[in-house]
Amino acid sequence: MSSDDLPLAEFAFPGPLRDQLVAAILSGGKTTTSGLVVAYEYEDEPLPRPGLRQRVIDSAGDPVAVIETTAVRVVRLADVDLAHALGEGEGYRSVADWRAGHEQFWHSADMRQAMGDPEFTVNDDTLVMAQAFRLVDNDDG
Repeated sequence: MSSDDLPLAEFAFPGPLRDQLVAAILSGGKTTTSGLVVAYEYEDEPLPRPGLRQRVIDSAGDPVAVIETTAVRVVRLADVDLAHALGEGEGYRSVADWRAGHEQFWHSADMRQAMGDPEFTVNDDTLVMAQAFRLVDNDDG
């Protein structure tokens, strides 16, 4: 299967955060990511599964890498562990730091618009898809 045929992996929304996350993937510093199960359900998208390969795109929509999912866990927001938080490659030093950063994103106007709910919020019981992946190719041209 050519990388052109792979499903897309979009990290955050286009802009500075996506650029930061893509750079961390390309450098090998980002090996985990988090998504909300409810967001997958809202988009009618299946959760990633081990072995899934995806094309990572940058803020301009250009393919920059291919990643392969190595593990997927669904956990309560309150149960995300330190290893997952550290693997996010965003400089978190604790689960509390990880959670604060992710809640800021999940409570953002962009996320609320994407979810079609201006009051969208998360809590301890919100289900998080904790995905681990490896960089397969960083020259997707």
